[in-house]
Amino acid sequence: MILPSLFRKRPTSGRRVAVRTHAYNPESATLEDELLHLIAKQSRRVPIAAFLAAIIIAAFAAEYLPRYIWGSWLVAVAVVLLIRLLILPRLPHMKHSSAQDRIHIAIALSILNGLVHGSSLFFFPLLPEFERAIQSVILTALCTGAVATTAGYLPIFLGYLIPAFAAMVPLWIISPGLPEAGWREVALGLLLLIFGLLLIGLARDAHRVFRESFEIREKERQLNHQLSRALADAEAANNAKTRFLASASHDLRQPIHTLSLFSAALSMRELDEKTRDITNHINTALDTLASQLDALLDISKLDAGVVEIRTSIIDLRQLLDNIEQEYKPLCEEKGLLLTSQHCDPLPPVKTDPVLLERIIRNLLSNAVKYTDVGQITLSTEKRAGKYYLRIEDTGQGIAESEQKKIFEEFYQVGNPERDRNKGLGLGLSIVKRLTNMLNIELNMESRPGLGSRFELELPQPVAHIENTNDDQEPEVNNNFPYQHVLVVDDEAEVRIGMQTLLDSMGFSVDVADSTEQAVEMATRHPPQLVLADLRLRGTDNGINTIKAVRSLVPNVPALLISGDTAPNRLREAKLAGIEMLHKPVAPQVLRQSIQNACGGHHSNN
Repeated sequence: MILPSLFRKRPTSGRRVAVRTHAYNPESATLEDELLHLIAKQSRRVPIAAFLAAIIIAAFAAEYLPRYIWGSWLVAVAVVLLIRLLILPRLPHMKHSSAQDRIHIAIALSILNGLVHGSSLFFFPLLPEFERAIQSVILTALCTGAVATTAGYLPIFLGYLIPAFAAMVPLWIISPGLPEAGWREVALGLLLLIFGLLLIGLARDAHRVFRESFEIREKERQLNHQLSRALADAEAANNAKTRFLASASHDLRQPIHTLSLFSAALSMRELDEKTRDITNHINTALDTLASQLDALLDISKLDAGVVEIRTSIIDLRQLLDNIEQEYKPLCEEKGLLLTSQHCDPLPPVKTDPVLLERIIRNLLSNAVKYTDVGQITLSTEKRAGKYYLRIEDTGQGIAESEQKKIFEEFYQVGNPERDRNKGLGLGLSIVKRLTNMLNIELNMESRPGLGSRFELELPQPVAHIENTNDDQEPEVNNNFPYQHVLVVDDEAEVRIGMQTLLDSMGFSVDVADSTEQAVEMATRHPPQLVLADLRLRGTDNGINTIKAVRSLVPNVPALLISGDTAPNRLREAKLAGIEMLHKPVAPQVLRQSIQNACGGHHSNN
């Protein structure tokens, strides 16, 4: 027996053993689990309506039968509804029983419910025709509702339909209690038969839809799982790429930094004309390498989220004029014409001037690189109350199939030979990220052989320009009050190169390869400035070095110098609040950074 197995006592060994249930999980549900879940949910909605219908039938029978008969039937209806209400909601969670066993329980309860409702047809011969019709309508409505509450699953649906509905057909055709059955009673019986067959067909269709819906959801779950896995793989690959680029950048920056230090020190000496020319070529090559490495650094900074937006009100016309004047000589070298067409007046806007300038410079640099003949136009236009900045060229243009790819990292159009002068293919990737940061809409139009046009929707104009001196060049002071520098780097060549360059600048220099050695040096000869590499051997790093030296020489000025571009390293340095220079460091940048770091500090000697 199925129902008794549900309530069968289990050995308790003197202790109460709780029936173990499990929460329903749609992600791992089978079709049977889904069916049981639907039946459980519907079982909470049906009892009140079903019992009210039973009360109406009992009220009809009360005029023709003793109270104990219709009363007992009404109690039986209530008991069965209560049993269903107690058992059906638990079926989806009874994982100790198989799904098939739980469905058998649902079938048994459906049969029991159909039998108790169908037993009301014993009242049929005693009722007048009007009450018979109402009773038939009620039972038919309950059977119709069972199509939805059972999801059309035929074993459960027929378990209710047959005992609750089937007897009505012969009862109407025979019409007991009437002198004779007329054509109307026979027609109604046949109509009920047809309606019953129709309900079976509807149930079959409903279950097919239910099954197909479940299969669609299953496919969606599988696709979502595959998509999540693919996304995780893509993120892992992207993280691996970031780590590789950071490692490659660090490993490349170290020797380039060393070379730049020696080259800068060499440039400060008296050289003959040929040697000077060789030195200039070395410096040019180093500048090219440095600019390409800096592009990698920009990507790492954006990935690390350490690029902050600092908004101010800027004179857009002045900014564009300055950029135009800077790029004119570069265009003239290639035989290109750089023209401008601006709105008059061109109002000031509120945005980050540094990031906006970087966007414009990258777009202009791209136009110059990929335009060999013709002109480049920098223009502004007002449309519908908004201002737009356009950069147009007559270059090689971009095929439609490649227009989305050009914003990807390292993707370049028309550079199969990987010409170093055309960069690494990071300029537009940086532009895309910066425009997203500043909420600037970027649009592009391009046709092969006819050129390209990039258009920026500028921020809303403002009423006035704030008076600031931010654009003024800081005054360079070559007279350093801080003459003793402690250099900390784990690579001997870098230490020698830095010592050579700083000696040429007039500093006295101590060098160390670790925090421990730096502390020893600082104890013997307290430094007035610390230049520390971010990444040292093992777990040692420049941040710890600076903290350790400052415990001996409080508030000593310090700079971090690193070839590391990993996003987590950049965030670490930012949190430490110590300015970081990135290898290779140009001599003028190093000089100015020392000046800035020493400003406001006083010697501890």
